[in-house]
Amino acid sequence: MPAPAGAALRAKAPPFGYLAPLGSPLLANILLDELDWELDRRGHRFVRYADDFVILVKSERAAQRVQSSIQSWLLRKLKLRVNAAKSQVCRTEKVEFLSFQVRRKTFVASAAAVADFRHEVRRLTGRSWGVSMRHRIAKLNQYVRGWGGYFCLGLTWRQVEAWDKWQRRRLRMCWWKRWRRVRRRVAELLKLGCDKHRAITAAMSRKSFWRLSRTYATQLGMSNDWLKQQGIVSLSDLWIAVHHPASAKPEPTVSRTRVNLWGW
Repeated sequence: MPAPAGAALRAKAPPFGYLAPLGSPLLANILLDELDWELDRRGHRFVRYADDFVILVKSERAAQRVQSSIQSWLLRKLKLRVNAAKSQVCRTEKVEFLSFQVRRKTFVASAAAVADFRHEVRRLTGRSWGVSMRHRIAKLNQYVRGWGGYFCLGLTWRQVEAWDKWQRRRLRMCWWKRWRRVRRRVAELLKLGCDKHRAITAAMSRKSFWRLSRTYATQLGMSNDWLKQQGIVSLSDLWIAVHHPASAKPEPTVSRTRVNLWGW
């Protein structure tokens, strides 16, 4: 049986092994149940998911010894060969398991998982994607809800807050491009509560869509409250639901008279 979660925090040099593909997680669990009992019998601290597993020991020398022993046991008893290209002996800080890593006695999302998230959000909010905003938001919400539900446990409040701001800015950029013509932009901004002078100035500007998505007019018109009314899922809300399920943190309100351009 797997060791308690705290065992991973005290380890220094675990061997990290992937078995050759077994076809399905269910098949892997059935076949590798024997491995779980063997590791438990030897007194090892370990964690396994399907055919991916980590064994925790106290030193690099012990890790190399256990790695060699387990590889031999798997080949002899279960006729399975460990994938050497995806196995390694390293410190716990360098282990990536199920897209998580250990940092200072806590779990964090791996750098690869974060890079994948930013790449996918950038793709879904690309201004050249010719779909309706309703469809774009539906696809973005679907991805953010799934990714956040899994990784929010390994994220900090500062991270999710920064990514929410970045995501909102990209959506403002998409709306700004969709409005296209000067008259349409002015009309939309006036409808959203922006004053006429600032609306005209922003609409007639020849700066880039990305640059204009952070102006006073666009942030005042397409405020956080307005974006929330469009049904956009916030990573911050998902993070609070995971870390503080019993508490409720109010959303920051938008001032109609003053906008901090560095806080959006």
